[in-house]
Amino acid sequence: MQNSLHLMRARRFVPLFATQALGAFNDSLFKQAVVLFVTYQLYSDATKEFQFSAIAQGLFILPFFLFSALAGQLADDHDKAKLIRIIKTAEIGIMLVGAAGILLASIPLMLAAVFAMGVHSTFFGPIKYAILPQHLERDEVLGGTGLVEAGTYLAILFGTILAGVLAARSQVAAIAVIGFAFLGLLAGRQVPPAPPQAERMQINWHIVRASIQLVSATMHIRRLFLAILAISFFWAIGAVLIIIFPPLVKNVLGADEQVASLFIAIFSIGIAIGSVLINRLLKSEVSARYAPASVVVMGGFVLMLHFIALAWGKHAQELTTLGNFLSHPSAGLMIAALLGVAISGGMFVVPLYAFLTTTVPKAETARTVAANNIVNSGAMVIGSGLAFALSSAGVGPTGQLVLVAAMCLVSAWLGYKLHLACD
Repeated sequence: MQNSLHLMRARRFVPLFATQALGAFNDSLFKQAVVLFVTYQLYSDATKEFQFSAIAQGLFILPFFLFSALAGQLADDHDKAKLIRIIKTAEIGIMLVGAAGILLASIPLMLAAVFAMGVHSTFFGPIKYAILPQHLERDEVLGGTGLVEAGTYLAILFGTILAGVLAARSQVAAIAVIGFAFLGLLAGRQVPPAPPQAERMQINWHIVRASIQLVSATMHIRRLFLAILAISFFWAIGAVLIIIFPPLVKNVLGADEQVASLFIAIFSIGIAIGSVLINRLLKSEVSARYAPASVVVMGGFVLMLHFIALAWGKHAQELTTLGNFLSHPSAGLMIAALLGVAISGGMFVVPLYAFLTTTVPKAETARTVAANNIVNSGAMVIGSGLAFALSSAGVGPTGQLVLVAAMCLVSAWLGYKLHLACD
């Protein structure tokens, strides 16, 4: 990766990279284990399975909408390394609740832990992006952002794979999520100090008022407005896709948990590849030059998924295995389409995150990322709600892929407007 692989030997970067990767791994392991457990062992109704996936996704996203303004203020006003240690300690307690939910087959406990992990990620998100321009040189930020994104999605990949392996071993899964939370805390303790870049501010603890003020203070800047909207549409698309995958695999393709894990794994690999590829194309320049084309290509691959799923054919009553799925004549095309969706998606979104963190003063970076998270989460909750409503109206996962393709066109238009405004 251009001008960035040297960061993997730097103490100013590696502990943050490891902390983020372990957090993403554990988050993926827990959420995927919960979804697979409920989809394949507790429910036998396609509509209920789809709706549970939508509810879990919505609960995870909701804290971003509620608490991002507070998270951004705290990150800009305190040493980010100290906050990381507090947040990673909290993860251990959350995973204890989640592990109890899995062992007791308690949906309320599992959903409570999913919501709490959303709170955890809400407070960690602004830190991980804001700390990069503080510890890295300007020409290293795009590469560092790409490495963090690539590492994140590779971690999601391995978490997803492990969740599939442990789908029928709930006790082992429960122990694993607690253990990886401890590892995340150990990595977080090695992050170098990152003190605030400006004088102490007065924290606004009124979460609604603070959110409105934060978004208003950011969105009036046209280039940030366009970048945030483009990222938000992308994550709304991602929210719908993550909701679609488990019921698509089970009820359209007629496949088991391992195939559902394979879908998430391929998606994670693709995002990682796209994160690396775009840095090479841009030669470490922060630019939205390739954003419109990337997301148009993404929409084309989503339509390809739609048509392959339509033509998949009837399946037997018993769910097919990973081996049988891979032997299907259309399996190669479906994997290629899914990989194409993810690679083009990674190429679209990574430069936009780097843009957010390099076009504002370092003292305001975390709040800018937090404002982005508020709008992103609102879009993702809307996306989850739309998927839930369409499912209730009888529109299955195959039909909803058409909606996703249409949303890609909106993201492409926003990416084009951003390119014109900034490049």
